Amino acid sequence: MNSQELLKLLGSVQAGKLAPAKASERLKHLPFEDLDFAKIDHHRTLRQGFAEVIFGKGKTPEQIAAIVRAMLAKKDSKHNILITRAEAKIFSAVRRAAGKKSRFAKFHPASGVITIERDTKITGKGTILIVSAGTSDIPVAEEALLTARIMGNHAEHLYDVGVAGIHRLLENRATLTNARVIICVAGMEGALPSVVGGLVGVPVIAVPTSVGYGASFGGVAALLGMLNSCASNVAVVNIDNGFGAARVASCINRL
Repeated sequence: MNSQELLKLLGSVQAGKLAPAKASERLKHLPFEDLDFAKIDHHRTLRQGFAEVIFGKGKTPEQIAAIVRAMLAKKDSKHNILITRAEAKIFSAVRRAAGKKSRFAKFHPASGVITIERDTKITGKGTILIVSAGTSDIPVAEEALLTARIMGNHAEHLYDVGVAGIHRLLENRATLTNARVIICVAGMEGALPSVVGGLVGVPVIAVPTSVGYGASFGGVAALLGMLNSCASNVAVVNIDNGFGAARVASCINRL
């Protein structure tokens, strides 16, 4: 439930269209609902602007399906549902749990993201641009792209424009300068965010990926390179954390 939905509910009570007891029934699971193995934070949209996101890795399909079912059961809430690090088996369980709302559910295999989009309203003020250094970085970039879109932002992508062929990036200067926030995804030595940061005057959120040969240490080399960026408008999230980058970008895009 977001602030607009809450105000509508309270307005119905004030107008005499809804009994206080009925309103109390609808609000009784705020701030959270206890499923024993999970405590669903139905209050999060009111506090943070977007509903709780389900991290799929480490959860069983049945657990995720139960969480989704509980989220969809709230009649006064129409928020989008996002599940990261999922797989086809989880998607099958989610579709069954969604029932009549299963038509809104989509599985994006490249990123392992499941979305249930029920609200297409754009709340972000500008464009979030997701830039990837290489094709191998696209799964993480896609996680960021889908997260940004499901959180109510206009988001575009620019893929395979790494420093090994810097002319590919420079060819897209206009796209870079038109963005309000840029998410830059790169593995190997993680040099791309510094280059992008030096070309634009907006926040650049760098995402190191675990792509690279042995000395990349599973993304640690890219992480350290990005943390040492001399471009002062670059901030860094954790390795392969496309979701986290998009969440921060979404907050910035609403300011």
